[in-house]
Order: sequence, then C-alpha cells, then structure tokens
Amino acid sequence: MFIQTEATPNPATLKFLPGRVVLTDGTFEARDAAGAERSPLASALFAVPGVSGVYFGHDFISVTKADGVNEWPQVKPAVLGAIMDHFQSGRPVLAEGAVLEEDDTTDEFYDEADHDTVVTIKDLLETRVRPAVAGDGGDITFRGFRDGIVYLEMKGACSGCPSSTATLRQGVQNLFRHFLPSVREVQAV
Repeated sequence: MFIQTEATPNPATLKFLPGRVVLTDGTFEARDAAGAERSPLASALFAVPGVSGVYFGHDFISVTKADGVNEWPQVKPAVLGAIMDHFQSGRPVLAEGAVLEEDDTTDEFYDEADHDTVVTIKDLLETRVRPAVAGDGGDITFRGFRDGIVYLEMKGACSGCPSSTATLRQGVQNLFRHFLPSVREVQAV
C-alpha cells in the first residue's frame, strides 16, 4: 500500500492520501481521544504520541499534531504505520452506528425570511468553496445567517490554520458579497 502525503496551509496538519475511499459519504472529525472512539482508525491515530486531531474526507485523512510536540519527521512514520495497519486489517473506518457530522444540520440558525439567501450560500459553499478547501485537507460548513453575517465552521486542516482568517475574509466573504449583496461579513464559529 502506498500512502501519499501532502502539506496543507496549516503547518500543524498533514494530509494523507491512502489511494482508496476513506468515507463514502460525509466527513468525520475527532479533536480528542474521546471523540475518536467512534472510529477504529481515529483511535489508532490518537494512539500515536503527539496527534491532537483527525479529519476524514472522501479520499483523504488530515492529521493534526499538538503544539510543542515532535516535528513531522518524527510523527509522520507512526501516522503512516497506523493508517497502513488499519487498512490492511480490513476493519471499518467508522464503528457500527457512528453518525457523521454531515448528517446533523440541527445547529443551523437563520430567519425563514432569509431562506432563499441561505439556499444560495449553501450552493456556493458546495460548488465553489468546499472542493477548494478539501484540496487543502479541510472542510467548511454552514452554521447560520443573521443580520448579514454568515457563520461558518472550519474543520480538519482549516481548523486552527493561520491562514483560515484570510481564506474567510478575502476568499469566501468576497465570493458571497459578489453573488449576495445582503452578505456583509463572514465569521468562523
């Protein structure tokens, strides 16, 4: 098995491409060992000293290391080993009955009068923003819209990334303003 590794804009996160589908639908994120219990693969990755976060996309795994721990040349071989061992074992990526984050939209908030604007925001996210962000090992999801402010959640490599503020302000905010003059600002939640 050959696993490609790519740098991300977040120096604390690397993107691993195992050359196969990781998740057929949705995404999965664990920011601590307790959250990783829903996934045998995430649990194996959190057993690697220094791992502080994992994110699974369709065909990639983003792994974040904690601040102040060894550099990637020391952590990366153990992460590669955990990924390889997992896929060669034939175990599932997610535990039976585990719910993916994409299935939960109950935390969204917006006024029903803004429904058409929210539909356009979600369409722009899905078609223009999320594919680009996934290329960097992360994800961005809609959380709400109120008083001209769009609230988005950054996940994976984008969560805690030094350049995520610039991505939101200069990229996403400008895109939304171009198509939706009622959007004043974009904020991360």
